[in-house]
Amino acid sequence: MNKTQNQTVLISGAGVAGPALAYWLHRHGFTPTIVERAPHLRDGGYAVDFRGEAIDVLDRMGLLQHIEALDTQMGDAAMVDADGRPYATLPAAIFAGDLEVLKGDLTRLLYEATRENTEYLFGDSIAGLHQDENGVHVTFEHAAPRRFDLVVGADGLHSRTRALAFGPEEQYVRHLGIYTAIFNLDNYLGLKNTGHLYAAPGKAANIFTARDNTEARAAFHFAADHLEYDHRDTAAHKQIIADRFAGEGWEVPRLLKKMDAAQEFFFDSNAQVEMESWSAGRVVLLGDAGYCAGPTSGRGTSQALIGAYLLAGELAAREGDHTAAFAAYEQQMRPYVAEHQALGREGAERFFLPAPTQEVLDMLAANAPENTRTKPVRLPDYTPDPAA
Repeated sequence: MNKTQNQTVLISGAGVAGPALAYWLHRHGFTPTIVERAPHLRDGGYAVDFRGEAIDVLDRMGLLQHIEALDTQMGDAAMVDADGRPYATLPAAIFAGDLEVLKGDLTRLLYEATRENTEYLFGDSIAGLHQDENGVHVTFEHAAPRRFDLVVGADGLHSRTRALAFGPEEQYVRHLGIYTAIFNLDNYLGLKNTGHLYAAPGKAANIFTARDNTEARAAFHFAADHLEYDHRDTAAHKQIIADRFAGEGWEVPRLLKKMDAAQEFFFDSNAQVEMESWSAGRVVLLGDAGYCAGPTSGRGTSQALIGAYLLAGELAAREGDHTAAFAAYEQQMRPYVAEHQALGREGAERFFLPAPTQEVLDMLAANAPENTRTKPVRLPDYTPDPAA
């Protein structure tokens, strides 16, 4: 009999990593539950890229064709000055991976692939964890307490699970010197599969099309040392952006007005998570919660998908022996994470450099295909139990 059968796993976070893990856990015979602080799926956020082995994982999930159908088909972008005059072309090959989709589209697809076999608890979060030799007693902000065999923190940079099981955030989060806001808006410029990018010393703003040009996403970026603010106070986040970008040219004044009315809004620091271990007893971390590489790496989504595949696969291969499985998962992911965190640090250092010439941009685009697949992670074939 499969020893993983009916083992219960609580996953905190319904972004990318959590539902991807739930998909594989169910395939291997586990019983997953996802708790998500937000009252519903979040639609905002970046367009995310897929490279290398992450595409292999999507293919093994049977989702690759669906992802390809959601590809943004983003073309080259224009770099513009304060008066909106284009002065250079940013080739799509530089900033897009082998595939690119909106993060909201990806999370919706993963939810649809898991909702029939995964219990979702929206509008709630973990309040406390107490481990013993037989499982984890979990208390929630709203739901009644429950016991699970394992708990996985896939709840992002500011992981509550990590704080409860490992300690305060400041022990693990390393700020990269950049803050970013991104929000949904109408495609009022009438752009078609493209974007515009405006840069000033220590600042940048951009707008790009979404969903067959029926919508748009805009972003503000600025350089700053660590700022103290409430991570849940959206009004304060918008005020920070408004203060930083007051008086800037191009479309910035209009974008600030649209940002103020935006319902889907994200703001955070660009940061990395560095930890000596990703597990503590029956609790383990996945994706940004344990090893965030930072948005400047362009690899966060790929790490989440590959990490979910490996973590579930190792738990199944070791028949639920979480100690051995967590160690094997970490051993396989560490080289991949180290490489991508290095890319994140390098990207942050270059982020606000003076705008490159068109010649340099063209050279980077010509070399980009060689860099879309990083050093390979050897993905084992965890064949799910047909009886699961």
